[in-house]
Amino acid sequence: MEKEFVLKALQEGELNLQGQFVNSSNYTFLTRLNFEGQELNVVYKPVRGERPLWDFPSGTLAKRETAAYLVSEALGWNLVPATVFRVKAPLGAGSIQLFVEHNPEYHYFNFTERDHLRLRPVVLFDILVNNADRKGGHILLDAENDRLFLIDHGICFHAQDKLRTVVWDFAGEQIPEESTVDMQRFQLALEQKEKIFHQLLKFLSVEEVLALKNRAERLLEAGHFPLPDPERRPYPWPPI
Repeated sequence: MEKEFVLKALQEGELNLQGQFVNSSNYTFLTRLNFEGQELNVVYKPVRGERPLWDFPSGTLAKRETAAYLVSEALGWNLVPATVFRVKAPLGAGSIQLFVEHNPEYHYFNFTERDHLRLRPVVLFDILVNNADRKGGHILLDAENDRLFLIDHGICFHAQDKLRTVVWDFAGEQIPEESTVDMQRFQLALEQKEKIFHQLLKFLSVEEVLALKNRAERLLEAGHFPLPDPERRPYPWPPI
């Protein structure tokens, strides 16, 4: 299914709530979407169901989900399922993300060695978006094509360092050249205020977008995967 069609469907399709993910910190619903004769399963996170956090502005988590998708696309890494921020939805404005069929019992902590070695872009992505909650269960392999996907990006993009992740496998290693090229292109697009810069300003503050640019610059300058910061907690809880 073409990406443009999926994004249009997420923004305009009819939504019918099917059930709630009860283990989620915020209200999260599995939803059936109908659009032009096609049916899709999507994940709906309404703003009104977001639990207030002391360090993130209220009512912004769904927008951060959408910003994470835009960054993934701008990098060319296609790690985040198609996501939009939608104003008209059953419980009000929120993020709508394409649901990924996967085995929930297969996650970071029991990945094969082959799948662990695929995670370098995941680490770089989380550093760039300043992910404060990369749990092992947020890294999915789809059931059909064995493709890697990342979900749950509501607490990303803070201007202050908030990185908490279970994936420190490559700490100290040199960043692969192909990833460096992608990040250089992305950083330049932000610096020159190209399309991605203005897209992100719809969902993030100016300070947060500039902090994203600065993280890209620092990562490129370092040239290697960072080590965990000994001065702060580098892991999320719970880890899965």
